[in-house]
Amino acid sequence: MRRLRQLWMAGAAVAATASGHPSAAQQQQATRAPLDRTVLPIAPHDFAGKVGLTATTSVQDWPVPVTAPAGAPNILLIMTDDVGFGASSAFGGPIPTPHLDALARSGARYNNFNTTAMCSPTRAALLTGRNSHAVGSGGITDVATGYPGYNSVIPRSAATVARILRDNGYNTAMFGKHHNIPRWEASLSGPFDHWPTGLGFEYFYGFIIGDTNQWHPRLFRNTISVDNAPDPRLLDQRLADDAIHWVHQQKASSPDKPFFLYYATGTGHGPHQAPAEWIARFKGKFDKGWDRQREDTFARQKREGVIPANAMLTPRPGEIPAWDSLTRQQQRLYARYMEVFAAMIAYQDDQIGRVIDELRRMGQLDNTMVVFIEGDNGSSGEGGLTGTFNEIGHHKNGLSGRRTTQEDIQYLDLMGGPHSYPLYPAPWGWAMDTPFRWMKQMASHLGGVRNGLVVNWPGHVAQAGTVRTQFAHVSDITPTLLEAAHVPAPRMVDGVLQQPMTGRSISYSFAHGTAAEPPRTQYFEMLGSRGLYKDGWFANNIPKRVPWKNVAPDGDAWSSYGWELYDLRKDYSQSRNLAASNPAKVEEMKQAFLEQARANQVLPLDDALTPARLNAARTHYEEKRASYTYWGGDISVAEDMAPHFAGRSFLVTADVELASDWANGPLLARGSWFGGWSFYLKDGVPMVVSALSERPEDQFVARGNTPLRAGPARLEFRFTSYGPQKQAGGHMCLVANGAGQGCADFAHTPSVDAGQGETMDIGKDSGAPVTAEYGEGDNFQGRIKKVTITFPDQSGH
Repeated sequence: MRRLRQLWMAGAAVAATASGHPSAAQQQQATRAPLDRTVLPIAPHDFAGKVGLTATTSVQDWPVPVTAPAGAPNILLIMTDDVGFGASSAFGGPIPTPHLDALARSGARYNNFNTTAMCSPTRAALLTGRNSHAVGSGGITDVATGYPGYNSVIPRSAATVARILRDNGYNTAMFGKHHNIPRWEASLSGPFDHWPTGLGFEYFYGFIIGDTNQWHPRLFRNTISVDNAPDPRLLDQRLADDAIHWVHQQKASSPDKPFFLYYATGTGHGPHQAPAEWIARFKGKFDKGWDRQREDTFARQKREGVIPANAMLTPRPGEIPAWDSLTRQQQRLYARYMEVFAAMIAYQDDQIGRVIDELRRMGQLDNTMVVFIEGDNGSSGEGGLTGTFNEIGHHKNGLSGRRTTQEDIQYLDLMGGPHSYPLYPAPWGWAMDTPFRWMKQMASHLGGVRNGLVVNWPGHVAQAGTVRTQFAHVSDITPTLLEAAHVPAPRMVDGVLQQPMTGRSISYSFAHGTAAEPPRTQYFEMLGSRGLYKDGWFANNIPKRVPWKNVAPDGDAWSSYGWELYDLRKDYSQSRNLAASNPAKVEEMKQAFLEQARANQVLPLDDALTPARLNAARTHYEEKRASYTYWGGDISVAEDMAPHFAGRSFLVTADVELASDWANGPLLARGSWFGGWSFYLKDGVPMVVSALSERPEDQFVARGNTPLRAGPARLEFRFTSYGPQKQAGGHMCLVANGAGQGCADFAHTPSVDAGQGETMDIGKDSGAPVTAEYGEGDNFQGRIKKVTITFPDQSGH
């Protein structure tokens, strides 16, 4: 308590000095008892004045605002997405990241920093300082199941670092990706407890799903949807612009108040998109292929001291083909995928650099602790061995078996632009994880969990430019930030006793880069893939599933797996399996894993990635109805809250009033031109588009035959499905004011809407449009009174 009082008194003095003349409030603060920062919100002081019969016989005592402790720095926490350890130039990779490199040169790089192998769990551990399963986040929210460690609900007993800092006198803001909202809460009807503004951020600008289209992002400001009018800026520029504006506003209002700015771009995750001029910079840079790229990166990592001199380059997995085994046409196509990804990361670094440069220009950087985590897991392998122009269509809409290299290479110049939704081939993900094996989803191998970390804090991180080798985990970041801010981890928040933080501060390594690593046990688990780190040893199970296959492996999720053993103190890259020579150590590590699993809600283990698992949360919470009614236009409904058309017969009825003859615009649209439906008017004529993908041959159109005139109208769109199977086609008929407008056969229809975060819209088409026959951002030209969707078989979704 004495130390807290000293910090508080110093803080009041600092504030007074910064402003030149202490205010009455600051003078009043200096006479107060220290704050109890272990209980949040911090309780106000009792009234110490005097209340008499009149003001002349009374003494005022003003409420005292909570201020941050003395010396509390600004904090800029940056996390990128699906960027492997060996991707950026800061860690020896082929993609130039000059702004991250500059932070590393004047700060410290960590080459033994670890995440969880997937995005939602990593972000939950990052923000709470606890193991991901311990806060309900054992998998991404999309694959939540009904067990405490996997239900995707961060409990109130795990207050986030944003909440803690906010209640201790910080301004807090978040920009970018928030993939920690339970699916049944990710709609404009809330509840909003797990949105950023419910987790301690005073301001949020970003998206609330696994990824979003860089050209047509589906964004929210706080909890309000930001409909995207045509805007030439990519998402990374929009985030940087908004973050800079927020800092300007924050310092304009409270120049002496520290900020916590969490900047989670989402860039690196599919879709891989970038400005054409940035893509052009990398033309031909990856023609040598993934095998040679790993060798070049490995040599550079050693030369620059990123990895130990005795590290080994792990071999290519048998499931990944050699570059030299490909045809020249395949090599050109696959190299282009990597050119686009490199451009995306380089452009992201440029935009992050704008934020950092602005802090420097404002004189804030010297008092800002920058923590830059390059990737929330290993590189992605989800594009499969061939990559895909349309990530969602590839996996969900049956395109993986229908497209050939000869077809795809025709669209080379479109890759990375607004008419592509690409994800590179898995072997490039393996190459971007040099020198490790495997990639994202694989918690058993360092390729899935090892990421680059840079800490830059002027005056606090010594031995600038050196590499730190101590083991660190993403759950360590919150304790580190709290220690830097001189703020204790609270024991109580909103009357809820807080569960202990499992992370530990890594600040011991700031001043002494070679400081001894404290004893540490840390488990890893993702979709049944698992490992355990214990004081330099690492034991892991042998994978039975590759990241690009959604299957249920044979055998029991625990006992059917073989195990490997590595001494990471001597074998940095997990290259020499010692299990056969040290079976006793393997058994010791397996038992230690079980102890950690029981303590952190990891059980039950589940290695199945099947449709039932993928849709468990949606099917559990969905309300099956035979009809849905929407009153008025300008409505957006989250995908999980909207009726699904896949393999279904349905009737869409729209009661409207046209503002004029030849009216245009969408009546109902869901998804995008990468996969979705649109019911609209074109010059007064009723139209329907069912898009299986962005390509003309995958878009099926039904056209009316008579334009409607101004005034009231009733439109009906009657679809009879050919069957319940995926991508089943059907027969579409259009009716206007009781008169038939024509019919058409659709050979295929989409199983899912393409573009994560895309919504079902009434009277508009937000995000990427389903068709270019109305303008981007255009609304329906008239009044929508009511839209009804009914299902003849009465079974709801």
